[in-house]
Amino acid sequence: MNARTYRIGQIVPSSNTTMETEIPAMLRAREGILPERFTFHSSRMRMKKVVKEELEAMDRDSDRCATELSDARVDVLGYACLVAIMSMGHGYHRVSEKRLHERTVENDAPAPVVTSAGALVDGLRRIGAKKISVICPYMKPLTRLVVDYIENEGITVHDFAALEIPDNIEVGRHDPERLLDIYQRVDRSGIDAFVASACVQMPSLPIIDRLEREVGVPVVSAAVCTTHQMLDRLGLERRVPGAGALLGGGY
Repeated sequence: MNARTYRIGQIVPSSNTTMETEIPAMLRAREGILPERFTFHSSRMRMKKVVKEELEAMDRDSDRCATELSDARVDVLGYACLVAIMSMGHGYHRVSEKRLHERTVENDAPAPVVTSAGALVDGLRRIGAKKISVICPYMKPLTRLVVDYIENEGITVHDFAALEIPDNIEVGRHDPERLLDIYQRVDRSGIDAFVASACVQMPSLPIIDRLEREVGVPVVSAAVCTTHQMLDRLGLERRVPGAGALLGGGY
């Protein structure tokens, strides 16, 4: 009997170069140990600078993207921009997920919708995290907005690093190995989990396992959490090798 193939749809900022590499990398690694197979399909929203005005304009484009992806009859749809959702107000991931799912229903191709913002919050809850520290690539005002959003969901952000990289292409070029030095500048006392990248554009997958061993608590990223929630929505085992504790099979 052949293993089923699932179609993974992603709504991606036009300047994002990471979600179409990290999520496929995780699911390809999973294919090495579990039977399911995956194909990957994207639709893009225009965005070059990570500023509130561009994020708001981009979010309005997400309805079109959801409709386009449902034309391909994807099995799950992921909104791959955490800060765009969080910049729209507390709890907005629930509004976005419901609205984009409605676009797929209207197109006679209903698919569950995951947002990286909602997935990060959900992933932290799954591992029982009440107090975390975070690395963000954003300018400080947007970083504080992300911190406030997470705290409004009942999770305390003990400390954070804001790398202040405004150009989204440059965020995607940030060397993940640098995170192994940057995390040491972040206060981690008493935390339950560490977020290596609260941004789906800042690469972190290659260092998740190593950072987890160094920090001594579960380490996640927005991409790791998005993959976890996509597998959850598909009803599949949420296990990926080399992607940290959340995808270790225990959650």
